[in-house]
Amino acid sequence: MNDQIKQDEVNKAVWSACDTFRGTVSADVYKDYVLTMLFLKYLSDVWQDHYAEYKKQYGDTPELIAELMANERFVLPESANFTTLYAARYEPGNGERIDKALHAIEEANVRKLRDVFQDISFNSNKLGEEKQKNDILRHLLEDFSRPELNMRPSRIGNLDVIGNAYEFLIKNFAADAGRKAGEFYTPPEVSELMAEIMDMAEGEEACDPTCGSGSLLMKCGRRVQAKFGGSKRYALFGQESIGSTWALAKMNMFLHGEDNHRIEWGDTIRNPKLLDAEDRLKHFDVVVANPPFSLEKWGVDTAENDRFGRFRRGLPPKTKGDYAFILHMIETMKPRTGRMAVVAPHGVLFRGSSEGTIRQKLIQENLLEAVIGLPEKLFYGTGIPACVLIFRKTKTDDKVLFIDASREFKAGKNQNQLDANHLTKIVETYRKRESVDKYAYLATPEELAENDYNLNIPRYVDTFEEEEEIDLVAVRAERLKLKAELAALEEKMDSYLRELGY
Repeated sequence: MNDQIKQDEVNKAVWSACDTFRGTVSADVYKDYVLTMLFLKYLSDVWQDHYAEYKKQYGDTPELIAELMANERFVLPESANFTTLYAARYEPGNGERIDKALHAIEEANVRKLRDVFQDISFNSNKLGEEKQKNDILRHLLEDFSRPELNMRPSRIGNLDVIGNAYEFLIKNFAADAGRKAGEFYTPPEVSELMAEIMDMAEGEEACDPTCGSGSLLMKCGRRVQAKFGGSKRYALFGQESIGSTWALAKMNMFLHGEDNHRIEWGDTIRNPKLLDAEDRLKHFDVVVANPPFSLEKWGVDTAENDRFGRFRRGLPPKTKGDYAFILHMIETMKPRTGRMAVVAPHGVLFRGSSEGTIRQKLIQENLLEAVIGLPEKLFYGTGIPACVLIFRKTKTDDKVLFIDASREFKAGKNQNQLDANHLTKIVETYRKRESVDKYAYLATPEELAENDYNLNIPRYVDTFEEEEEIDLVAVRAERLKLKAELAALEEKMDSYLRELGY
């Protein structure tokens, strides 16, 4: 099948593969199976395509071809090839065979894929008893053997079809998963907004300490590619606490060709793993994150004696971890070039007690650059509006810009969206750093102090629309006119009823 591949057809084909599981397994479970199978199928297609190309060039020379294949981005053992698994699909033991294939891929690509598949088992009882499980996996193999999912590079060309399909699946799983979606997915327009504002440059390093599936990090990298002619002279770092989500990020990076990355598995607050040679927190040019909102059990016990000094400005409340993540990110910004964007609930702007103390110190240290209010229902699993806080190590002034973008969005049935015009308006307003009537306000340190360092956006951006003055005399005259018309209609109706004998 050599016709030009269409992204929509690929997306439709991978999404329909989910029908194999629907009604048997919940979406938050089967997403891992579908995404892993997509990953395996892509590896197999790339491997076979390159093998066929070498065979065409050098003829039947197995030793030479084997040597050339050993220099590929990855190694695919024969037993782990999708074609091998598909050929045996009617035989018992599909789950065990697929698991062995994944482990073989890990062992053959330890540096890039170590432990990626340890949290996924196709031989799990989650898929039912042996016969049912074997049938489900046979159908899954058949779904991915469809012509639309022939993802060989010779057919795809330069299109990022597989990466796009992966992101498409993750987004749709997020929409289906509801509240659990926040664990692994940030809406693309919010990621785009943060990447635009951070404006990552060649040679810089970016970090997401709660990286989920890695899409926000990769948006920062793509910004470099767009600005510098496809350059990949940058590095991406991340940490993720949930094993299956960490594996998603690793596979996502691999599929997008992001080889210069380091994604760690672990709890960022209790056990930060992105450290430098001196065992201190590593510093980055760009720090971005969409941490869990108001996490209750965030690790306050270990924070009291934090060896990195992240909580010297104050200890966040025991049941609200928002500032724990913010303070961690602040400590990982590079001294000169460091800047960060973090998504947070509006509570971080005005809550008092220890959060108020932390907020005041961050403002007085002149680290806070901007507060951007977003519309409600943007994020999966919560209808509450959120905001993006921008911090910068070296600011050009001592003011804080407030942007109220909460009323500008494209309404959807379940989720609202920011379109390109909304994003452009926010970014341009941020860059101009000027007050805009009913949309943005540049607050001075004195104004912030007068408000007791409360950052609630309506205190600074007045969006009040004065209603048109009502002419009560005209309203009364209109009312009397309508009353007279109604009386005339009632009289006419009565005459009709009398004629009919009522």
